[in-house]
Amino acid sequence: MQSQDLKTIIDNYHSITILSHINPDADAIGTSLGIYTLLKAYNKRVEVVNHSTELPQYLDFLPNFSKIKHQIDYKESLIITCNCGSIDRTGFDLTDRVIINIDHHQTNQNYGTVNLVDPLCAASSQVAYILLGGDFPISKEVATCFYTALLSDTRYFTTSSVDEEVFAFAVELIAHGADHQSVTFNLTQRHSLASLRVLEKALETLTLHHSATVASMQVDQGMIVTTGARVSDLDGIVEYACSLTTVEIGIILVQHKSYIKVSLRSKNQDITPLAEYFGGGGHRNACGFTIAFGNIEEILDKILKQIELLNNQNKKKQEKIC
Repeated sequence: MQSQDLKTIIDNYHSITILSHINPDADAIGTSLGIYTLLKAYNKRVEVVNHSTELPQYLDFLPNFSKIKHQIDYKESLIITCNCGSIDRTGFDLTDRVIINIDHHQTNQNYGTVNLVDPLCAASSQVAYILLGGDFPISKEVATCFYTALLSDTRYFTTSSVDEEVFAFAVELIAHGADHQSVTFNLTQRHSLASLRVLEKALETLTLHHSATVASMQVDQGMIVTTGARVSDLDGIVEYACSLTTVEIGIILVQHKSYIKVSLRSKNQDITPLAEYFGGGGHRNACGFTIAFGNIEEILDKILKQIELLNNQNKKKQEKIC
């Protein structure tokens, strides 16, 4: 789809609802608020909504953060989903709604009426900018939202998705007024005390597997209650597991009241097949899934066995090539 076609669809709707996935990250919030701010300036009737009542407070510096609602009020609006790989991740019933699906996850389920999914982009904000930047003015506020999404999802330009186009995108956003120092400060220097307390407890569970090529950590309900941690306080903990010299895959299992959330990271290996096996998805080096509440050790054991199986399959493929 051309950007002009997207603009035509937007022009045909009086009201627009912008959604992102439950337990949103910076790419989800940044992309949503960027599009919201852009369309408000275009004099559209717009609402930005996220089903989760707990939002990452370190993102409250973003323009219009306080405008995020938790229920959809517009009944016949155009739906724009941001950074959401599957429709159920919105948390809402969107039956019979026209949906524009903007994302960069390679495991996106293409659930939209129109699917604008580009796995070659480093963040969903990059997809949005490519589609909307030519037809709508990019203000300092929009640039700040999009830059925050980009900086966070590339892990400060360290992921394999970063190329010259990503840096060119970053330069354009800075030219439009995004403040690199301010965004970086807010993303890295505003940790809550609870986030450090729960990190301390998670590190105590750090365990190595498969000849120290896999590292796992766990956060149970007791740790969350004791530290007072919010969902957003758990962001990034899995990176510590993957940062060890010998480790290729990092795993963290977080025990919520009714389910267990598993986050996966890798240095080089494509771990999307692992996430997809358990019903999840994401990126080549960063993905995850949720699983019904159960014994956390048994779930970890299943993950480790699946990693071993996938590694053996990869070895056989390499042997055939050789």
